[in-house]
Amino acid sequence: MLSRPPTRRVALATDLARFGDRPALVEGTRVLSYAALAARVDEVGRALGGTRRLVLVAAGNDLGTVVAHLGALAAGHVVLLTADRDESVAELVAAYDPDVVVRGGRVEERRERSAHDLHPDLALLLSTSGTTGSPRLVRLGAEGVQANAEAIAEYLSVRDSDVAVTTLPLHYCYGLSVLHSHLVRGARVVLTSLSVVDACFWDLVREQRVTSLSGVPHTFELLDRVGFGAEALPSLRYLTQAGGRMAPERVCRYAELGQRQGFDLFVMYGQTEATARMAYLPPDLALEHPSAVGVAVPGGRLRIDAPDPSTGVGELVYAGPNVMLGYATTPADLARPREVAELRTGDLARIDDAGLVEVVGRAARFAKVYGLRVDLDRVDHLLADDGLVASCASDDERLVVAVQPPGRAGRPGQDRRLEARVGAKVRAITSLPPSAVRVVVVLELPRLASGKPDTRAVLALAADARPPAPEDVRGTFALVLGAERVDDGDTFASLGGDSLSYVEMTVRLEELLGSLPAGWHARPVGELEALRRDGDAARRPRPRNRSVETGVLLRALAITAIVATHGNLLDLTGGAHLLLGLVGFNLARFHLTGASASERARRLLRSTARIAVPTVVWVGTMTIVAGAYPWRTALLLNGVAGPPSWSEPAWHLWFVEAVVALLLATAVLVALPGVHQLERRWPFWFPVALAVAALTTRYDLVSLRGGDEIHRAHVVVWLVALGWAAARATSWQHRAVVSLLLASTVPGFFGDPAREAAVVVGLLVLVWVPTVRLPSAVARACGTVAGASLWTYLTHWQVYPHLEDRWPLLALLASLAVGIAAQHAWTATTAAAGRVGSGLRAPRRPEPQRTAPGGGSVIATSPDSSTGRAPGTTLTATGVPTG
Repeated sequence: MLSRPPTRRVALATDLARFGDRPALVEGTRVLSYAALAARVDEVGRALGGTRRLVLVAAGNDLGTVVAHLGALAAGHVVLLTADRDESVAELVAAYDPDVVVRGGRVEERRERSAHDLHPDLALLLSTSGTTGSPRLVRLGAEGVQANAEAIAEYLSVRDSDVAVTTLPLHYCYGLSVLHSHLVRGARVVLTSLSVVDACFWDLVREQRVTSLSGVPHTFELLDRVGFGAEALPSLRYLTQAGGRMAPERVCRYAELGQRQGFDLFVMYGQTEATARMAYLPPDLALEHPSAVGVAVPGGRLRIDAPDPSTGVGELVYAGPNVMLGYATTPADLARPREVAELRTGDLARIDDAGLVEVVGRAARFAKVYGLRVDLDRVDHLLADDGLVASCASDDERLVVAVQPPGRAGRPGQDRRLEARVGAKVRAITSLPPSAVRVVVVLELPRLASGKPDTRAVLALAADARPPAPEDVRGTFALVLGAERVDDGDTFASLGGDSLSYVEMTVRLEELLGSLPAGWHARPVGELEALRRDGDAARRPRPRNRSVETGVLLRALAITAIVATHGNLLDLTGGAHLLLGLVGFNLARFHLTGASASERARRLLRSTARIAVPTVVWVGTMTIVAGAYPWRTALLLNGVAGPPSWSEPAWHLWFVEAVVALLLATAVLVALPGVHQLERRWPFWFPVALAVAALTTRYDLVSLRGGDEIHRAHVVVWLVALGWAAARATSWQHRAVVSLLLASTVPGFFGDPAREAAVVVGLLVLVWVPTVRLPSAVARACGTVAGASLWTYLTHWQVYPHLEDRWPLLALLASLAVGIAAQHAWTATTAAAGRVGSGLRAPRRPEPQRTAPGGGSVIATSPDSSTGRAPGTTLTATGVPTG
């Protein structure tokens, strides 16, 4: 079919070169100027050819997506933008038969000419919701796309010096508007898929000096969880919020925070049908009118249709150049001209005395959950098509589905399967995360006297209903941890598991798997799912090799060397001091995240308690029962109140004492606002400076207490600081600095070259080699030994002395076995106590922070066997390696 040429093209895509060498896009370490971006865009346009075609772009927050999108727009093609998900792409390809599909950097030309009659005004197609799975699309004209970008840039006063970051997906109209409104002003956009709960995201914000952050209400909930505002971001000029109503109290809180820290809060209102934005609330009115969405964007007009005389409430109607041409449900609709002059929003609103619009409800059955618009009627209809009698409702925080069991007679097992089936169906329809969908099985749907479903009663059902019990591992992880997406390579730790969610997850997984495998919290979801399906771990095929994080391997080797040395099997010292570097390494990775200073300190205190409590329990028991230790050792006070020189057995626990003391000192340090801000501003150089300062005690320039100095916390602190710096090293230059400090400061510390070499080599491997490949059996053994290292150290003093003279190898093996058994016993005991205690506590939603499962320490990490991810993805529970 011969496609008609476009009436006009989107100027923000064709005029990029006018900004010259100004930086346009940042992705990782790559910076693309406007001139270079224009050249890339022109190249894509030439590759797509002069015949106007329908181009489907599967969008990610990456450079390839932006170039493909702009290249197609600049060349006059029609872009159909969708999420880069198999189901979304397949559905739209089947429904609209695009001429070209661009996905993952690959261009699939399905035909040379277009199979469609594309209207000259048509430029962009977006999903009406991005959620319902409906093939209904919004038809947007080139004029509307350009006009809305300029309007947003105008009321936000976007400058060419501004820097935005992609906190939202680019296939979502809000996320796309952030890109467009910055391109029209020659500003910079940082492309990333990192979440705001990821410490690396905030490192990126500070590094790129980001000036604006955008989010839906759920984004602001996540900001609350990570302690946003505890430290100032000097570059930040404003926050924007849209994608659904945000609670007025949260609006006020962020507006007040902005006043204190120098940024503005723009509350906005929009729909895909208006390209993106229709209204905004001027920041100076946010505190006085936190429930309002404000005034129309420049060039637009808002009115209330047929307002109620008593309340002034009526349907909100918008007019402006950014209003869509109309909807499309079939390819034939792509030829249709403009059919919409005014946009009836479907929202009920009023205009207050200050002339500001306030949205008070919905005229139609639509909801916005997690910033995604859901057609509730469509969900009901699709469930009915599947033979299900159901009714759904929403309070804009979750989607509640009431469903009748077939035959109207449910049993617990059947009800759980029905919950799982309906939950999976609804998530497929809506793309909502499991945590946002609640399914309630009822014998009969609640209905009004008219016979219509009672949606208020449906919502009320969820208040008393037990949480749904998914029948697969992925759904269980999503439910317990509130994760929006769970992949096969994710683990309990990488998804933000904490001590409370650890207990609930243990109970639920035991129901699914029968018994929990050792180290389940560090196993990928895909591996646990395979255990569920196979029913017998022994029959499950295992990879011959797997990646193990270097820290895990070093920890396992170190505790083994410590016990083997004590048991007369070999003579290999230095392991404990090597592990001090690991303490700092994992301290930085898992506790010194983007949370507030107070939250960091609380986590460190909890971690310290989870090291100190089992130590005191065991050592105290051995002291009372067998008189094994002096009281100072049992209370971890030997370093400050015990004999100054090494003596047995008083100094046996020196490493645990040092770690506890250093964690407590770090908690105090990071709780200081000035120190907290310095560390966040200089994440690498702060620990380097700390290490250099700590050399004063290492070289005895400052002497706090003499005697056995190599085992005292204040003397070895420089090793912990260097491990901290190693975790913050983001370039080879940083790693070289750490390596130089290690190589120049460790020699001479012990007066034993072999011991010093073991520490230096081990820490250099930690700095430069993130993971190693090992046979699967060896990798599993490393994880088991590393995970039990604290208990191995605590108990081995009571095991090896009975065997070391005659059977040194048996002394090692027995010590490791007893330590592993003790670790399992302690874990089971604390889990059982947690299950009892959980019945006495109100449930708390887990925070998606990278904390240790079971509230454990941050001393060691475990590998992601399926992906071989870089360090920082997973960690073990409570073990602290000592020696």
